[in-house]
Amino acid sequence: MTDKDGLPNMLYRPSRRQIIAGMAALGAASGGRNAFAQAPKRIPIPEGEFVPLPIAIPNFVAGTPGDAEVGVGVAQVITNNLKRSGLFAPIDPAAHIERITNIDAAPQFQSWKQISAQFLVTGRMTRQGDGRLKAEFRLWDVNQQQQLTGQQYQTSPEYWRRIAHIISDQIYERLTSEKGYFDSRVVFVDETGSKERRVKRLALMDQDGANVRYLTKGSDLVLTPRFSPSTQEITYMEFGQGDPRVYLFNVETGQREIVGNFPGMSFSPRFSPDGQRIIMSLQQGGNSNLFVMDLRSKSTTRLTDTPAIDTSPSYSPDGARICFESDRGGKPQIYVMPATGGGAQRISFGEGSYSTPVWSPRGDYIAFTKQGGGQFAIGIMKTDGSGERILTSGFHNEGPTFAPNGRVVMFFREPGGSGGPSLFTVDISGRNELRVPTPGFASDPAWSPLLS
Repeated sequence: MTDKDGLPNMLYRPSRRQIIAGMAALGAASGGRNAFAQAPKRIPIPEGEFVPLPIAIPNFVAGTPGDAEVGVGVAQVITNNLKRSGLFAPIDPAAHIERITNIDAAPQFQSWKQISAQFLVTGRMTRQGDGRLKAEFRLWDVNQQQQLTGQQYQTSPEYWRRIAHIISDQIYERLTSEKGYFDSRVVFVDETGSKERRVKRLALMDQDGANVRYLTKGSDLVLTPRFSPSTQEITYMEFGQGDPRVYLFNVETGQREIVGNFPGMSFSPRFSPDGQRIIMSLQQGGNSNLFVMDLRSKSTTRLTDTPAIDTSPSYSPDGARICFESDRGGKPQIYVMPATGGGAQRISFGEGSYSTPVWSPRGDYIAFTKQGGGQFAIGIMKTDGSGERILTSGFHNEGPTFAPNGRVVMFFREPGGSGGPSLFTVDISGRNELRVPTPGFASDPAWSPLLS
């Protein structure tokens, strides 16, 4: 089913509620110690150097003939997720001594100790009589010989990757005490063609680069896609004929609507935390100011009125404040002010200029792009401007966006020359910088909240 532009109307996947409708806890397997101990195993995540935790993830057992391939795929997605987090070191399956055939029995713990595994994940994929797929998994503490958690889920077979992401989140949260971020998506600008004739399309993918879907056809220039923190909606800008337009795009239905046509230039629309408003900057003559639009009434309220360039606003998670970029002090810096307007406080004071600020979903940091000395750096600072930390630096890095748990930052990097931009992730500690696979060039990412 497509819309008038030939793009998909129904984009994919059931809700999380539908997937976990058959969810149930798996009690202790026979031969194992009591499950779900009163003193839960938690691994603190330090900000400095960290040795990833060895974890073994054998292929999930096929509970019914023909599901072996799915069992391999689920284990591989979980392995990749945990490895890319930088907190876990999955052990090569070639080193496994025990071959898991029955997840209802306790594993041979000594065999896993021999290969230095601290944790073990076992699982099974079984086709039900109604055609649905049941996924079961158990997480084991090898040294304590104890099951830490276990769950089962049911869904349609085509959503097995989604199950793998949900299981990854369960493991991550059980072992770190922080929410996972694997069952999420990223919207970005897909770029193809030569640098002089670049075609830019809005694209959507899973956070690991899988399931790429194109939301626009590339006939018009698209910029600054942003996810709603409360729903699976995207706001973005499109430059076609005439004035730039700000659109809303519903990821689940494929429907889009125009928020408004804005004379001159419009920059960086973002949602409020409740998804009911959009904040943006509008250019008027040589300066630009911040405005907020109520999506129901379409009424617009002006928040700043200065002879400067105020742009790139981003709400705090509680909706009480916004951070934004302004050159009112002579060069671009980061300011914070009440979400209703009023006095703004400058919080960036380092060398160089600061831009593209974005508030962490957990409220503790603001990420930014910093330019100086011929380099573009991605960094974070506390919301009062203290504790500035550069995460990565290079020829041209830009556009940070936080994972839904605030632990990882994604950004894009331009290599210079005739090449094009690519997406990267880095931990907020500055560790574990990784390239995100995309079909072609990619820029301006925005991370979704955890899928609902």
